[in-house]
Amino acid sequence: MRRRAAAVAAGLIAFALLGSGAVAAGAMVGRAAETTAESRVGSAADPSPPPSPPPTPDAVPVTAAPPRPVPAVVLPARPLRTCSIASLSTDPRLAKFSGSVLNADTGEVLFDRSGTVPERTASVMKVITSAAALAVLGPDHRIATRVVRGAEPGTVVLVGGGDPTLSRLASGSSVYPGAPRLSELAAQVRAAWAADPATAGTSLSRIVLDTSLFSGMTWHPSWARTELPLGYSSEITALQVDADRADPAAIVSPRSEDPVGRAGAAFASALGVRADIVEGVAPPDAPVLGEVFSQPVSSLVQTSLTISDNTLAEALARLTTIAVGAGNSQDALAMGIPRALESYGVDTSSMTIIDGQGMSPDNRVAPSYLAALMRKVAAREGALGAVYDGLPVAGRTGTLAGRFTGPNADARGSVVAKTGWIDTGYTLSGVIAAADGTRLTFAFYAIGDVRDHAKAALDTITAGAYRCGDTLSNH
Repeated sequence: MRRRAAAVAAGLIAFALLGSGAVAAGAMVGRAAETTAESRVGSAADPSPPPSPPPTPDAVPVTAAPPRPVPAVVLPARPLRTCSIASLSTDPRLAKFSGSVLNADTGEVLFDRSGTVPERTASVMKVITSAAALAVLGPDHRIATRVVRGAEPGTVVLVGGGDPTLSRLASGSSVYPGAPRLSELAAQVRAAWAADPATAGTSLSRIVLDTSLFSGMTWHPSWARTELPLGYSSEITALQVDADRADPAAIVSPRSEDPVGRAGAAFASALGVRADIVEGVAPPDAPVLGEVFSQPVSSLVQTSLTISDNTLAEALARLTTIAVGAGNSQDALAMGIPRALESYGVDTSSMTIIDGQGMSPDNRVAPSYLAALMRKVAAREGALGAVYDGLPVAGRTGTLAGRFTGPNADARGSVVAKTGWIDTGYTLSGVIAAADGTRLTFAFYAIGDVRDHAKAALDTITAGAYRCGDTLSNH
């Protein structure tokens, strides 16, 4: 029985092996069903090697994946922007808020709320005036005030050159550091009068005041007339002393209704003569008897910005407009100031310029323009370093000395900006050295029914941008 079982098992194994071989053979391609017996015999006698077995899975060729595209420029990592000042911009103290914040180095817009909409600037306009004056007049230009010989005997002509810093103080400190003095001008005139054989020994009996450099209105209808007696601005004339302040040493001091007359009286006093004082025009090519000069425009700009001097800013705007050939009147500023700004390469087409000091509610400049201009200020492009140096520092100097207090005190010393205020708007624009080391430029406007507490709200949103830095989100 054991032998029989073994034989059966062996047979089964052989059958299985034969079956597997048949299956393998059936899988081969190229064997036709109608092959003849002769061909089968011939194949059996063929000495050529048997066909190769089908390839195993390991032998199947693998097609290489196409190369992945590589970007031509590898972009740097971008900061994750999760810091927001959006809720601060909705503070009701800001009334109708608009603003723009840029990364000063890249120009990227980090925050925008109606930033491209032109709106009234208040005294932030002085930044625009300063930039225009530096571009056209140049940082080293000095404004001259001259005295020339009059056409009639015994006559001299005091020719206004548009310098409101000319001071009647013989000693002591004017509001304007290094201001030229009438006393020095008078001394030159007396010396020249005595040295000329044609006038030596004769009396000086008549003083003509020439204010023809500026024409047209001296006070724009949109300016609040109360600014004159309150002491924030003077009539705009080409000849005046101490910007027509009652007190030459006080930043805020009442102004008169006749700044030209006040200058004439002060000059007669400095000459030490009793003379008739009239207005007129100097004869052409008249001999110069005396001449004094203002501080350079770079210094005048800094003074104008730091103490927010309206009269000085307005005079610089008029002189700039004259220099670009747009005219010498108040109305000419609308064309002259944008033309003077062209060299900075920032679009001025949406501007409406009424004045150079910002007192008019009819001025219109978009926050985005100021933020873009401030990038150039921060980079000290051209002569704009003078603007940067004149901007008040938060909590330390100028019109920002008493601001950024309480919870906003961490931004003190890190924000340099120009302030602005009129009855219908508070503004702030400048440069922020943010907490993370990023430099930002910004312009924030609070427009409409605003009160003095709008200043604190502007400080708060500016301090918020300081804390966010380059992680500031527009959402």
